[in-house]
Amino acid sequence: MSIEGRTAIVTGGASGIGLAVARVLVKAGAKVVIADMDQQTGETAEEQLSAHGAVQFIRTDVSKRLDVHNLMALAVDHFETIDILVNNAAILERCSLLDLHEDAFRHVLDINVTGAFLTTQAAARLMVSQAENGQPPGIIVNISSLNGRVAMNGQLAYCVSKGAMDQLTRSAAVELAAWGIRVNGVAPGTIATDMVANLTDNPGIRDQILSRTPLGRLGEPDEVADLVKFLVSGRAAYMTGETILVDGGRRALNIPLPPADED
Repeated sequence: MSIEGRTAIVTGGASGIGLAVARVLVKAGAKVVIADMDQQTGETAEEQLSAHGAVQFIRTDVSKRLDVHNLMALAVDHFETIDILVNNAAILERCSLLDLHEDAFRHVLDINVTGAFLTTQAAARLMVSQAENGQPPGIIVNISSLNGRVAMNGQLAYCVSKGAMDQLTRSAAVELAAWGIRVNGVAPGTIATDMVANLTDNPGIRDQILSRTPLGRLGEPDEVADLVKFLVSGRAAYMTGETILVDGGRRALNIPLPPADED
């Protein structure tokens, strides 16, 4: 099934991985709604991507139910249906467990988990209605993280949120399968985005990251976006409830060791 003419919502779509996803989908012929809190960046993204097709920016705080309701209503008003949802909006709070304030912990979960729940629920209700009226089933893709499966010092809230995102993917996939709605996830490793720039701009930290990444480089946003494009296509029609790692082999590596001496 082609995604041409189908409507896709990308949360956190004004920059980084979200922008790359929005770009690849609109180039594939989808009508794309960029949902983001950053008004200026969102408007810039809309202007840039409109050269490739139908794009609409809607300022949205995914942690607020009213904002999510308005997002869905405006998306339908602009493009009539909601066929694809990409839950990408996320924030990162770097702080040790001993110093992490409960308000900061809640804020990360509000955006990363509650936000994904609210958008999934709202979009799924529309997708179910559309499916019952004979339209093609909808598709949901959740952008998780390698950190949903491994832990890192100083990123407890983020790691917890992404572990929850993986379970949201599985649970939603099971519940929505009755209407043919597929829910899958993508779990990136370290991707060259603004979110991780203050880490990777530090040569020592960058070298440490690369030492535990078998492919020896950072990932690119487009490499994540291309996998999302596959998951929303007909080629992935028998896939649901899965979260796929895009991490340069990092999850497969136990501990970095120097190469064995050659005889």
